[in-house]
Amino acid sequence: MNTNNQQRNPVLLVHGIDDTGAVFYRLGKYLKQLGWSVYALDLVPNNGAVGLDELAKQVADYVAKEFPAELPLDLVAFSMGGIVSRYYIQRLEGIKRVQRFITISSPHNGTVIAYGSQRPGCVQMRPNSAFLKDLNSDMAMLKELNFTSIWTPYDLMIVPAKSSQIPVGKEVILPVALHPWMLSDSRCLSVVAETLTEPIKPYPQFANTQNFQKLPLGDDNI
Repeated sequence: MNTNNQQRNPVLLVHGIDDTGAVFYRLGKYLKQLGWSVYALDLVPNNGAVGLDELAKQVADYVAKEFPAELPLDLVAFSMGGIVSRYYIQRLEGIKRVQRFITISSPHNGTVIAYGSQRPGCVQMRPNSAFLKDLNSDMAMLKELNFTSIWTPYDLMIVPAKSSQIPVGKEVILPVALHPWMLSDSRCLSVVAETLTEPIKPYPQFANTQNFQKLPLGDDNI
C-alpha cells in the first residue's frame, strides 16, 4: 500500500448502536500505525433511546470542540454511526468540513432488525422510515465529497444486507461472515486506509486547503 505523500486529514470514527468508540480499537491502531491522527467519540445514549438526529448533534459538537474551524477531516462510520454521520453531513453542515466519508455496514435503506425496538433511534432505522426517506431525498449531496460504502452480503444485522447499498459514491463489497467482524477484517481495514488516501474532490469550500497544518499525532484520543 502506498500511503506516502498523500494529504492526511484527521480521521473521526463514529460507532454503531450498543457500541462505544472502543469498538474501533483495531482499526484505530491500524490507521495510527500508517500515520493518521485518529479520533473517536462515544455517542450517549448508544442504544437508540434518542433520535439519530440528536446523536448527530453530538458529532457536530465534538468536531467543533476538537478541530480548528478551518481544518477539514475524514469520517469513518460503522453501522448506525453511518446514518448519524449522514445527518451531520447533510443537515448540520458537516458537508463543509468532511472531505472523505466511509460507511461500513450502515443501513442506508433501513434494516428490519429495527422493528424489534420502539426506541426512537431504532424506529428511524426501519425501512422506509420518514427519517431515512428525508436523508435519501437529497443523497446527491454526498457526491460533493469522497463517499464510499463498504458492506458484506452476509450481514445479519443489516437486513436485507443490500440495504447498505446507496446509488452515490463508491461501493466495496467484502465477503465477511458477520456484522461486527467488519471492523477487524484485514481486507476491510486495508480498503479503509486506501480510501483515505484518495485525492479529494476539488469542490469550492476546500479550494484553498492544500497548506493546512495537520493536528500532531500525539493529540489523538484512540
